[in-house]
Amino acid sequence: MSQSYFIIGTDTNVGKTYIAHALVKKFVELGFKTVGMKPVASGCQYNENQELINEDVAALMHVSNVNSSLDAINPYRFIPAIAPHIAAEQAAVNISLEVIAEAYQKLSSVAQVVIVEGAGGLLVPLNGTQTLADLVELLNIPIILVVGMRLGCINHALLTIELIKARGLNLAGWVANEIDPNMDMFEDNLTSLHNRISAPCLAVVRWQGQANFTLAS
Repeated sequence: MSQSYFIIGTDTNVGKTYIAHALVKKFVELGFKTVGMKPVASGCQYNENQELINEDVAALMHVSNVNSSLDAINPYRFIPAIAPHIAAEQAAVNISLEVIAEAYQKLSSVAQVVIVEGAGGLLVPLNGTQTLADLVELLNIPIILVVGMRLGCINHALLTIELIKARGLNLAGWVANEIDPNMDMFEDNLTSLHNRISAPCLAVVRWQGQANFTLAS
């Protein structure tokens, strides 16, 4: 078995890290050599070893059962908690998709499963001309879409899926993550998504609940 998944959100703050973290744990529990990867991270701080690291990256590393370098797991790290391409511009760094692809290949050579966590939505810019969609296309791995269940989620989800289709990318499945505990008509919105998304729903996560995935064997 050798597989990877790219975790994309319908927006920022929809629970990508939580779902990526839970997927790494799930595959580890199933007995696979699994590692989490976050190609670009902003909002980083220096740890006790004077390494610049993001707390999301630290969480992924904690649950992975494959040891690898921080540079492979998180090739681009920035201190300001702002959009990646703006943070890179401020640091006079050009985010190269080829550098990320090399890091991904290093991880996939030692792990059976690589869970790659994106940053925000599919069209988040990485540099002056390329977005996360270009990175997914280059890596050629299937997407798991995290739908943040709140008002407007149906439109956000379907727009993202239209882009996935238009770019010829592979949607392996989606996760409904309740990020608004006061969302009205949760079940009705969930049903609407089920009726409109042909890819399988891998999990429905209620507010502060557990992610119980239904994964193909």
